[in-house]
Amino acid sequence: MTINKNQIAIDRLLTIMDELREKCPWDRKQTLESLRHLTIEEVYELSDAIIQQDLNNIKKELGDILLHIVFYAKIGRELNAFDFADIVNTLCDKLILRHPHVFGDVKVANSEEVKENWEKIKLTEGRKSVLEGVPHSLPAMVKAFRMQEKVHGVGFDWNNSAEVVNKIKEEISELETELQKNDKQGIENEFGDVLFAMINYARFLDINPEDALERTNQKFIQRFQYIENQIAAQNKHITDADTELMNFYWEESKKYIK
Repeated sequence: MTINKNQIAIDRLLTIMDELREKCPWDRKQTLESLRHLTIEEVYELSDAIIQQDLNNIKKELGDILLHIVFYAKIGRELNAFDFADIVNTLCDKLILRHPHVFGDVKVANSEEVKENWEKIKLTEGRKSVLEGVPHSLPAMVKAFRMQEKVHGVGFDWNNSAEVVNKIKEEISELETELQKNDKQGIENEFGDVLFAMINYARFLDINPEDALERTNQKFIQRFQYIENQIAAQNKHITDADTELMNFYWEESKKYIK
């Protein structure tokens, strides 16, 4: 029988993890809690690599995340709570349960029906709310997007993008009213509503707002650094440049950085 190369690789990783946990002082002292923030950092590094479409770094960052999963599994085994096989089998059971159109006799017409069934199945697993599975610690934009996706899955949504555009206009009008009142709390509330409506619109356009904003962030960084480089080439510091000069190079940067 030929041993699958994936099995060989996983067995190698699990063996290395056992060795590290036994012999490395740093690995020995780690706990579920101490690894938490490092795992979050690794996920963000993967996100950066994906945004940059750097396939080599994506491979490396996925490996780092896999290491963390194996590390958690090792600690779980030491606590007699779970091991790597438990993690994988729990995932497999969930995937089978939530894909009755693949592993059962349920018929679906498209991916939207798959998402709707997914949310309905979750409610049969003991969850009291459709929104229960949205982590509290998610960044606000990601959280808003996920909440909107989840309620869409049970039919709570706008009928079309035109309705969302009208909602955005309504929220902007309400924001302008609060601006006229100079009510800081009211302004913040309405500004949040505008953002929430814009995130909804992104979903109707089939755009992930987090990805869109991050790409704009990266573009801004590159264009501003172009300004800094051009000013530095004149033996000046960015703080010595006036707004007119910075705006000149900003417009020039658009020719080179799309």
